[in-house]
Amino acid sequence: MLRPFANLLAATASKGPFVPYQAIALQRSVHSSAVRFRDDGEAASPPPPPSDEAKKTLPQKASHIVRSILHGSEQVRQETKYTLSKVLARGKYVHELATHNVKPGCMDEYKAVVSELYPRIVRNLSPGVKLVGSWETDIGDLDTAVHIWEYKGYPALSTAYSTYRSDPEYQRLHQKLLPLLQSRQSQVMLEFQFWPTHPPVTKGGVYELRSYTLKSGTLLEWEQNWRVGVECRRHHEEPMGAWFSQLGELNQVHHLWQYSDLQVRKEVREEAWSENGWPETVLNTVPLIQRMSSRIMLPMAFSSLK
Repeated sequence: MLRPFANLLAATASKGPFVPYQAIALQRSVHSSAVRFRDDGEAASPPPPPSDEAKKTLPQKASHIVRSILHGSEQVRQETKYTLSKVLARGKYVHELATHNVKPGCMDEYKAVVSELYPRIVRNLSPGVKLVGSWETDIGDLDTAVHIWEYKGYPALSTAYSTYRSDPEYQRLHQKLLPLLQSRQSQVMLEFQFWPTHPPVTKGGVYELRSYTLKSGTLLEWEQNWRVGVECRRHHEEPMGAWFSQLGELNQVHHLWQYSDLQVRKEVREEAWSENGWPETVLNTVPLIQRMSSRIMLPMAFSSLK
């Protein structure tokens, strides 16, 4: 160890926390000492020609370090951009989660209106628009209806919205619907590449929509863990769909499951713990969650998933 380096390091440590400008001063001192002496005190041989990295000035190096700490390296940013846009999403469809909070006592009238309105939309806008499913909440946020729509990309979504605004029959039924609602929410989502939305099927029983609000920046980690987790669960139950939000409330993930009844739900969830990989999925993903909710839903008569 060079004596000047040891002396400066000891002096720096005695002055408190190590900060970037001290790092610059330390590097300058060590460089100066290394040029004049080797450890045996003899004159040092001339250094080799500097590399491109070595040619960077100290302020440039310090700036690069700070940017990497605050924003991540350029390589990591490019890899993350590629992963989120090309791998994480299936990319074939755009989905919309529409949640309607119905006035208490008005659910039957509400279902009568949407059972006329929504199949009409599908007939007129197919194949660009499909209704994945429509449900009424049985446990959770009561007096709530949940609808999941599927569009062939954003152009089909834009066409549907334009049609809604210009179609007189849609407007007539829509006006009948509005007095029955307390509020409504809309969220545009993409489906996970490893978990495509289930095609229309009649199974009976109940559906569970589990919604997770994640900490910002953790979606990729969530996806990597659930690639394993969904395979563990698939041995005991059939996953119906999984999406992550793009517009509306962000940092949200939704998983849709189907069970013949609540007792079967209890049993298959307990059985999943015997699968290699499932305990690790739970252990790794729980720290990523800010909040979560679950609702048990019953399919409406016209739902494609029921």
